[in-house]
Amino acid sequence: MTHPLPWTRADVEALLPDDAARAWLTEALADAACVPTAPPTAPAPYAADTWELRFAAAGRHCGHDNADAVRTLLLTEAQAGPETLTRLYRHGSAAERRAVLRALPTLVDGPHALHLVEDALRSNDTRLVAAAVGPYTAAHLDPHAWRHAVLKCLFTGVTLDAVASLAQRAAGDGELARMLTDYAAERTAAGRDVPDDLGRVLTLTGEEPKEL
Repeated sequence: MTHPLPWTRADVEALLPDDAARAWLTEALADAACVPTAPPTAPAPYAADTWELRFAAAGRHCGHDNADAVRTLLLTEAQAGPETLTRLYRHGSAAERRAVLRALPTLVDGPHALHLVEDALRSNDTRLVAAAVGPYTAAHLDPHAWRHAVLKCLFTGVTLDAVASLAQRAAGDGELARMLTDYAAERTAAGRDVPDDLGRVLTLTGEEPKEL
């Protein structure tokens, strides 16, 4: 689901199907607010905090369609830092990883979580790719990697509407224009269709689309 971050508790509660789900959310948020994350010196193996277990179980208790919103709210309530976000991402399902990626602009001020974005962009899971090109990436990914993220969206069929600040970052980018033109030529030479979005972003760079 698409929603401007951050999710508020009222937003999330309005989505939930029944009182049982709302009661579960109340308990989960209380855990997230009160239980500290494990320090780096915690003995191995790491024992997950209760709120982290609830993070994983959100779909089962609140509905899978609402899990992104619930998980993002839990991360915000816990003020999860890069170390916790990395742990949840590394050990999580695709749905849990997507929630971590969507929470990055709210929770991480600098480029300290770009390794998670880069990992998602290496995947072919379109849900992860779409989540990875949000506002956090727009703010922190370097131009070279950002251009390749745009191409990754075209290659995997992720709509460029998912790319945050597309118009601002593409404006006047001659190197992006060259890469898009080369990609279109390769597709045409191979007898494949050129994605409709390609002409749109090429126009944003300041180049006029030719016969693509």
